[in-house]
Amino acid sequence: MTIAPTLQKYLADHKVAYDLVPHQPTESSMESAQACHIPGDRLVKGVVVRDKESYWLAVLPASRQVRLAELRTELGQDVELATEQEIEQVFRDCDRGAVPPVGACYGLDTIVDGSIDQQPEVYFEGGDHSTLIHMSRAEFVRLDTTARHGSFTGPWSQA
Repeated sequence: MTIAPTLQKYLADHKVAYDLVPHQPTESSMESAQACHIPGDRLVKGVVVRDKESYWLAVLPASRQVRLAELRTELGQDVELATEQEIEQVFRDCDRGAVPPVGACYGLDTIVDGSIDQQPEVYFEGGDHSTLIHMSRAEFVRLDTTARHGSFTGPWSQA
């Protein structure tokens, strides 16, 4: 697989300019960034959270992690991380852990961390662990013009 079929159709329908960056299979977004010699701030990832009624996609740099308390404040509601089983149900055509950060493509409301707005270009996994999608930030913004923006991340740590 290179790009999940749902995402590939969405990119084509929106006439988005992008290119593909193949790499050796990795197990995390930061490993993908390292394998492709890309700064972790430019590799964006999606983290699925849920409230009482639906799922949200929080989009953030691979070099950062979600701070749930801050995300709850930004959204004005209680959210928690979705389970692996829930994520697999929403992202059926993606490998486990390779969630594309394009919520609108999968019918999810999206919130984007403001730190992404500072990047001239972005990379992200398109549904597998061996291909990145690369595009300008302007093209990335066009993918979901209704996405909310906020500040809800902190530096990534293993703790």
